[in-house]
Amino acid sequence: MKSVLFAVATVFLGLIGPAQAQEKPPAGDAEVGAAVFKKCLACHKVGPDARNGVGPALNGVVGRPAGTNPTYRYSSAIGDSGLVWDEATLTTYLRAPRKLAPGTRMSFPGLPNDQDIADVIAYLGTFDAEGRLTPPEPQDGSTDRNGAQAQER
Repeated sequence: MKSVLFAVATVFLGLIGPAQAQEKPPAGDAEVGAAVFKKCLACHKVGPDARNGVGPALNGVVGRPAGTNPTYRYSSAIGDSGLVWDEATLTTYLRAPRKLAPGTRMSFPGLPNDQDIADVIAYLGTFDAEGRLTPPEPQDGSTDRNGAQAQER
């Protein structure tokens, strides 16, 4: 009986072990992301004065459907993709743009470092659609930007 239980436990742990071993994506740091974003500045801009260039201005891009900046003419690879620029999709795209969207005009080969990708996404997430900086929300909702404990009123 012990050997049967051992076998069942071994199989069970073998099945759930790999799922638990998957790493959580790194948390992004917007300040570091600003430095990493310098690699993108040849084609993309953010901020209140951002304008389209070779690529679209990226104000408010995090969470927005792909290909919807009304002042930029997208390739059909992006415009017809149906993608939404959530964190997971941006992570995949920034790692290898042409892999996610074959036919995109974006010539950048991608960012190979997961932390750089998370940092750039955090940085882009600080800009609203008009390019205004928005304060980052606390990860767990328990403290404000200055580390003060949140209080209910």
